[in-house]
Amino acid sequence: MKKKYSILILLLFNQIIFSQGGFKFSSSKKTITIPFQLANNLIIIPVELNGVDLNFLVDTGVESTILFSLNEADSISFNNIEKIKIKGLGSGESIDALHSKNNRLVINEFEDFNHEFFIILDEEVNFSSQLGVPVHGIIGYHFFKNHFIEINYKTKKISIFNDILDYSKSKLKKFDKVPISIELEKPYIFSSVLLNNEEINTKLLVDTGGSDAIWLFEDENKIQCSDVFFIDYLGKGFSGEIHGKRSRIQKIKIGNNELISPTISFPDKESLQNVSLVVGRNGSLGSEVLRRFTILFDYKNGNMFLKKNSYFDDPFNYNMSGMEIEHGGLQWIKEEIQLKASFVSNEKNEISVYESDPKSSLKYQFSLKPRYEITNVRKSSPADLAGIKKGDVIQRLNGNNAFKYKLQDIISIMQSEEGKWIRLDVERNGVIFKTKFQLKKIL
Repeated sequence: MKKKYSILILLLFNQIIFSQGGFKFSSSKKTITIPFQLANNLIIIPVELNGVDLNFLVDTGVESTILFSLNEADSISFNNIEKIKIKGLGSGESIDALHSKNNRLVINEFEDFNHEFFIILDEEVNFSSQLGVPVHGIIGYHFFKNHFIEINYKTKKISIFNDILDYSKSKLKKFDKVPISIELEKPYIFSSVLLNNEEINTKLLVDTGGSDAIWLFEDENKIQCSDVFFIDYLGKGFSGEIHGKRSRIQKIKIGNNELISPTISFPDKESLQNVSLVVGRNGSLGSEVLRRFTILFDYKNGNMFLKKNSYFDDPFNYNMSGMEIEHGGLQWIKEEIQLKASFVSNEKNEISVYESDPKSSLKYQFSLKPRYEITNVRKSSPADLAGIKKGDVIQRLNGNNAFKYKLQDIISIMQSEEGKWIRLDVERNGVIFKTKFQLKKIL
């Protein structure tokens, strides 16, 4: 499973209702193709907002475009601004935001010249650190509403068509058609889950912005977590941290497709207190399930089409270490390398320092490298029992410098196999200490 920070964004805007003209093709092409990055199962695309290049998360679970994580270098002019309050997933209070109209948003040759969005002012809202790549905003309903969209998780490409009629009929026949309902500008499907030996029909939000497999909301009737679970950190919303139970169900059926023994999360009631749920909703279908298909979205006709890809039979893994890790910024690292060049600095944030001895064949290069910080430790988990604490900075992992890894690589190691030894050098208050533990499977 290529995941592990459940990044889920569900917003309530204080009685703001607006319409947008929407995206249009800027060329005569029948198809526009957009390459994307995949980080923790989440889709990140390049966009241009009012002339500035940014990265946006593609999230069917939000109705409005959101902007955040801007710095002084991101000089964007905003039009027609008003101040508002936003609430979302998490147990905290509402946060300040700005509402802006009449903006130009360009995604390849897919353009909207009258785009409205919300600007989050809270600097704590930062998904870049959780994904390990820069993310400046989120786009949802308005990306999907007027066009036929294909998401191919294998090729990491989104293809946009004006209409389903522009899509190959022979290719379409290979897909399983699943009806969706668009409610409050979000897509919902009906599926069945086998939970505690009972088949239960559910209504789920199709959520490309959630990196977990499935979320279910416990109720007083049929939806109850099994006896095998653990309390875990599930992610972060705009209103704070999300906690709940992590478990498994026996299976889920989506259209004609059955997935066996998927992981499932049950968020606690405090995390949902700010969210107004549509009638009958029982949870969410996240990207740990969705990435196992090539998906076609047809909002106009109320359909989603699914075709299995080679990820379909991947096991549903989870973080067995009990520690959550984020990208904690950059640090200067001194490396000794063979002398091969005569430069002093370059465009890759590198500075070269030569030895004073002209016979030396070595030089020192100072490079900006990622810094990885522990942001959460589950009680009684292997990491907790090994003495790991929130705020620790990983210096070495299994004998290698931590900065040589991508965040996704570290996450994958923590999900790899039960019994695997994890050896860490961590820094705490300027002091380095060594520890080790074994990954332990609970579910």
